[in-house]
Amino acid sequence: MDLKQFTIGIEEEYMVINPETRALAPHDQKIVTAAEKILPGDQVKAEMHQAVVEAGTGICANTTEARKDLGNLRKTIHTVANDLGFTIGASGTHPFSHWSTQLITDNPRYHQIVNEMQEAARSNLIFGLHVHVGMPNKQLAIHIANSMRYFLPHVYALSANSPFWEGRDTGFKSFRTKVFDKFPRTGIPDYFESWEEYDNYVKLLVKTGCIDNAKKIWWDLRVHPVFDTVEFRICDIPMLLDETLAIAAVFQALCAKLCKLKQQNLEFIHYRRALIAENKWRASRYGLDGVMIDFGKQAEVPTKELILELLDFIDDVVDDLGSRDDINYVHRMMEQGTGADRQLKVYYQNKNWIELVDYITNTTLQGI
Repeated sequence: MDLKQFTIGIEEEYMVINPETRALAPHDQKIVTAAEKILPGDQVKAEMHQAVVEAGTGICANTTEARKDLGNLRKTIHTVANDLGFTIGASGTHPFSHWSTQLITDNPRYHQIVNEMQEAARSNLIFGLHVHVGMPNKQLAIHIANSMRYFLPHVYALSANSPFWEGRDTGFKSFRTKVFDKFPRTGIPDYFESWEEYDNYVKLLVKTGCIDNAKKIWWDLRVHPVFDTVEFRICDIPMLLDETLAIAAVFQALCAKLCKLKQQNLEFIHYRRALIAENKWRASRYGLDGVMIDFGKQAEVPTKELILELLDFIDDVVDDLGSRDDINYVHRMMEQGTGADRQLKVYYQNKNWIELVDYITNTTLQGI
């Protein structure tokens, strides 16, 4: 099996913050414009809300390359933002800013989405992590996507980093996905027998006016309509660079392991979307501290135990991928808690929003 085909691309969405008030701040494309003069290609982009900046790596052969690229992106965007009077932070939601005060980026695509989705779009002020894993063809991509659905809640629990919304403790470790659920075509995807079946599904949506292109399918996992990748969209943006690389390494290794099984004429069991959604809800609510359903045992099992089983499952491909150090960091994540756990700890020390935002912005640059 040629592991070089499982390339990695990572996209992160950062909060743009006013360093005086610590609230979200519209930057009117200034950060993007300035960063484009420093960074190659279109690695920095605007998003629907002006208080968001998206950064994307190039196509990376492994997590070592991705670490270098993404570290440079975080550092460069931070520097550019500071020069313009802003700062950036990595959290799935801002702790206290209200979406209703935030400006929409002046772009026909975003105006169309807001016109169609209305308050669901205006309130979609969230910050995620997208990981692309390269695929040799669409047929294998669909096969991988079908099997990968089961593991989505496990990795999602590791990424939980959005416990607060509009100045309230939501009780969720990841409230970001609850905000995004208001959009259509979100959540755990269905099972598709083949690429042709999926392609016919997309064509039907276009023909009936549901969408005008396949990019408006916003599932937690999708075969990308343009790139030859499987795109993982379920995760909150992690606070730490190390956390992002660990999650990307897990997604890459899972793809490689599932491909290896297929070549051995073995296949991971496919579970119903409704069952997987039960585990996703638990991951959103409790993060690493809860229990999930082990469908094989038909029993509740601590989430951390299931993640350890996942690490055992992928162990035989990790060294060949060169991602052992990043995979090992998952153990550290389970020891130190998620970004949500740390946010909650910092906030409840003094119940001070300013201190919490400062913690987030400072930690976003840790390890770079």
